[in-house]
Amino acid sequence: MSEQVLKISDNFWNIRGVFKIAGVLNIGTHASLVRLQSGKFVLLDAYTLQGEVKRKVDELTQGGADIEAIINLHPFHTVHVKRSHAQYPQAKLYGTQRHLDKFPELPWQLEKTESAEFAALFADDFEFSVPAGVDFISSNENLHFSSVLAYHKASQTIHSDDTLMYLMLPGLLGKLKRPEISFHMTLGATLEKRPGAAAEFRAWVEALAAQWSSAKNLCAAHSATLKVTADGSASVAERILQALSKVENTLQRHEKKYG
Repeated sequence: MSEQVLKISDNFWNIRGVFKIAGVLNIGTHASLVRLQSGKFVLLDAYTLQGEVKRKVDELTQGGADIEAIINLHPFHTVHVKRSHAQYPQAKLYGTQRHLDKFPELPWQLEKTESAEFAALFADDFEFSVPAGVDFISSNENLHFSSVLAYHKASQTIHSDDTLMYLMLPGLLGKLKRPEISFHMTLGATLEKRPGAAAEFRAWVEALAAQWSSAKNLCAAHSATLKVTADGSASVAERILQALSKVENTLQRHEKKYG
């Protein structure tokens, strides 16, 4: 897995990046460059661009001058925040409450990315959704389930960090098992420890699949990009509901314990 820019549509490019655990195991990461109706661009998530990837982004955005905003959507994806801002300092900087707390010296906009006020700013181009029934910013920094999911309406593309996964296994394993949409493995640990949390999460997923039923593409961090073709295969929404069915036992165990 190396750095590359994948063209999803004429207005959406997914940047596949490198992220190594202990400097050895590359589990990957991502960001997306999106052209707005105005002709300006936003970056969904921060990534330090270099080489051919940066050349491509700068070519599309007049050297970055047309990048209107960098929008940080995952509370715990912070490695590239400062460097991305340094590369494009003219872009407005948006983040979650944790981003603001971690980097108070940066020029953050007032609207936090998990808020309705932020969503309203970009409503012409995007819809945003925050998972219900789970910790958004967990006290355990190893639990990275929640993020703000973004849906770009023009390209019918979902951009997700960790929450929705689309794992493509390497080598022979990838040939034996087709990739599928799944929820991040930390769901069970991040469901809020209270009655109704599992039901709220289930209802959120069902509503998301209904609201974004026209989605044709999914760009997911640490995994891969899904483009659904008109070949009779399951839609993104159908696959999200299939993923929900596979965590039903987790949700039922939570309901048995907490109600």
